[in-house]
Amino acid sequence: MPTPTSPTSVYDFEALSIDGRPAQLSTQRGKVLLIVNTASQCGFTPQFGGLEKLWQTYRDRGLVIVGFPSNEFGGQDPGSNDEIGAFCQRNYGVSFPMMAKVQVNGSDAHPLWKWLTAEAPGLLGSKAVKWNFTKFLVGRDGRVIRRYAPTDTPESIARDIEAALAQPA
Repeated sequence: MPTPTSPTSVYDFEALSIDGRPAQLSTQRGKVLLIVNTASQCGFTPQFGGLEKLWQTYRDRGLVIVGFPSNEFGGQDPGSNDEIGAFCQRNYGVSFPMMAKVQVNGSDAHPLWKWLTAEAPGLLGSKAVKWNFTKFLVGRDGRVIRRYAPTDTPESIARDIEAALAQPA
């Protein structure tokens, strides 16, 4: 019996889109990804606007922003996937891909989030996601380039996105 292989890139994962359809991250091969845990009722929620602006600015060059709602921090995303999707569209014009709500920490964390946090630990080596709007920049090769704190605004990471987009796949 073959032993399961450990994931080596973001392309080894799948998730459910916010409308419940399977989403294979391998379909994004060769693109730069910005993966973000989001919440609809957080002090950082206005970052949806900045994320959408990054998406509009860089998507034609190969950036894909992927939002993962999580109700893990202060119960700040209690709605259903449909409610979350409608909120993001109505209030921030979100058109980038949003996934179904997930856990980002602990034994019930989505496998992608377990991998992301292991690949790019936070401050002082902490693997846990500390709050909503933690961001992970993934290069065209599917490997994590950098982790960003919730206080890092989307605008503040544009230069890193441009550098990642300039790299070959």
